[in-house]
Amino acid sequence: MIHPTAIIDPRAQIAAGCEIGPYCVLGPDVVLGEGCRLHSHVILDGHTTLGRDNEIYPFASLGLKTQDLKWKGGVTRTQIGDGNTFRECVTVHSATGDGETTVIGSHNHILAYCHLAHNVVLGDHIIMSSYAGLAGHVIVEDRVVLAGYVAVHQFCRIGKMVIIGGCSKVRQDVPPFMLADGSPAKVCTINKVGLERNGVPETTLNALRQASKLLFREGLSVPNALARIEAELPPSPELAHLVEFVRSSPRGISR
Repeated sequence: MIHPTAIIDPRAQIAAGCEIGPYCVLGPDVVLGEGCRLHSHVILDGHTTLGRDNEIYPFASLGLKTQDLKWKGGVTRTQIGDGNTFRECVTVHSATGDGETTVIGSHNHILAYCHLAHNVVLGDHIIMSSYAGLAGHVIVEDRVVLAGYVAVHQFCRIGKMVIIGGCSKVRQDVPPFMLADGSPAKVCTINKVGLERNGVPETTLNALRQASKLLFREGLSVPNALARIEAELPPSPELAHLVEFVRSSPRGISR
């Protein structure tokens, strides 16, 4: 299942059931899990490990050296989970500092021309539409949807089940369960459709909607809004996660 034009370092580790298409290049420290498929012209390099059943389309490159000018050498890694799709021309870069890792979870759908920079941490079940870009040290939690051409500033966090509209510029953290849009991005409301699709109950939906109003519509300071959320709204795991995310935000939230 390896095309004769593929160039594979003999030290690379390739598990059973992989398909490696024409003109792919794999470096010496690449580990490829079972059932991965590389269509053609794919480059995997650096200390890069992929789990099982990942599918990588032409001209994607994963695990190459960071573009960060702070690079001083050492061993940096790229760790990728299971069942991800990387479409055409996606780039994922290794971390910057010795011993650090760029991490991508499982079952993510990364569309054409997306870029994931050094030290990014991506959760599971995320969709990044074409041309979306994550700068260094960005954290994206599970089940996020980034529309086309979204640009996320370094060190920002995108919370669980967030959806961000196309062409948005994200320069502060976007709290979980919200819909954000604009340049700079601002929270508009809760991500009602995404929450319903993920089975969040109606009572929790209503509480999140009230929390959104307190955080983004009432003109309250963030500490006062959080105090009212905790005092006035029925507790749930989702609400607790929202409060903790906002309270621990080092960059402040988009509002």
